[in-house]
Amino acid sequence: MRRLTLVLVVLGLLSLPLMAQDNVKAEVFGGYMYEHLGGDFGDINANGWDASLTGNINKNFGITGDFSGAYKNSAHIYTYGGGPVVAYDFGGKINPFVHAIFGGYTAGGGGGSGINGFMMKFGGGLDVGVSKVLAIRLAQFDWDYYKVHGVSEDSNVNISTGIVLRF
Repeated sequence: MRRLTLVLVVLGLLSLPLMAQDNVKAEVFGGYMYEHLGGDFGDINANGWDASLTGNINKNFGITGDFSGAYKNSAHIYTYGGGPVVAYDFGGKINPFVHAIFGGYTAGGGGGSGINGFMMKFGGGLDVGVSKVLAIRLAQFDWDYYKVHGVSEDSNVNISTGIVLRF
């Protein structure tokens, strides 16, 4: 009986840091993305994926790394970047957020040649908690800006949806 009591006390003490951790430290998102590329790109509607990893400094502010790929026929565009994210927690169930992502992109076609340039994404979305470790990203809307060789393109938007794992 004495050993059982000692084990329960030790396990209880080890769980105290977990109970004090009420904000999520990290989030991993993955899901489907629809992208509309306009302007110099033509008028292209593409399907693809979006993924991000966010490290939360506190319950309202974090730093995110974002990666995506969109495809239309033999053409593709990949983006990669990072930046700040500001979120609000309505008791763990509803979590709206906004972010600003800065980085680069690679676009190419079937011929193997591609272009690389600067990219910015500004947007936000809404996550709905399913459990303590799982949420559904109902929607994430982003306005995308691309620039290469002094030419910029700002008629691009995307919407994503998917699953968020919280740690």
